[in-house]
Amino acid sequence: MFKALMSLFKKSEPKPAQAVHKAQAPKSKPKVAPTRIGELGEHKINIQLDQLPKECRSLSDLLLPNSKSRTGYAQIDHIVISPYCVFVIETKNYNGEIKGGRTDQQWSVSNRYKMYNPLKQNYGHIKAIEILLKDVATVKYISMISFTMRCRFSIDPELRKIHSDELVVYDVELSEFISRKLISLKAGTPGPLISAVQVQTIYNHLVQTNITDAEIRKRHVDKIKKRS
Repeated sequence: MFKALMSLFKKSEPKPAQAVHKAQAPKSKPKVAPTRIGELGEHKINIQLDQLPKECRSLSDLLLPNSKSRTGYAQIDHIVISPYCVFVIETKNYNGEIKGGRTDQQWSVSNRYKMYNPLKQNYGHIKAIEILLKDVATVKYISMISFTMRCRFSIDPELRKIHSDELVVYDVELSEFISRKLISLKAGTPGPLISAVQVQTIYNHLVQTNITDAEIRKRHVDKIKKRS
């Protein structure tokens, strides 16, 4: 009987302190997957777009027909429709020093590699939208390139001035630049250039034209990857 009680007591003894310490040892910090980084970037942009004046409408991740493109489509990150203009926004997720000018064919990232001038890329997007809206409304377009705060700019200083119709900004200041641009445009015109009805019409037309078919979108991305 005594032996049976002793065996039960031994089973209930706590584990050695060494085992507890091993369980509490710090683990290496997991790396953030590229897809997760992209999601975080999109989240920051969406926060900025939510801060825009209520008369503005915004759209994200559009795939629109573009006969001038090699893939046959234009993939546009964000569009903001306002009573004074349409902002077409291209987002970039780079880390390092961004160098380039308005007319340069290529820009550099920390002098290590090249990228196609994002303003020229966005110009193609604007022309595609312009063709789609030619029977809907005549509007003014503002091209905006948004970089993350992991970058620093060594670019044409004019691209940071609010009077320019081509702007390069950080993602966290996107809504600020849009609001300042709208104030500047309002000051130079007697009234809105796009009526509230036209804003909604443009919005509806772009939504209807947007290609959501997953297979078409995949083929578009695959063609871009093969070209790069």
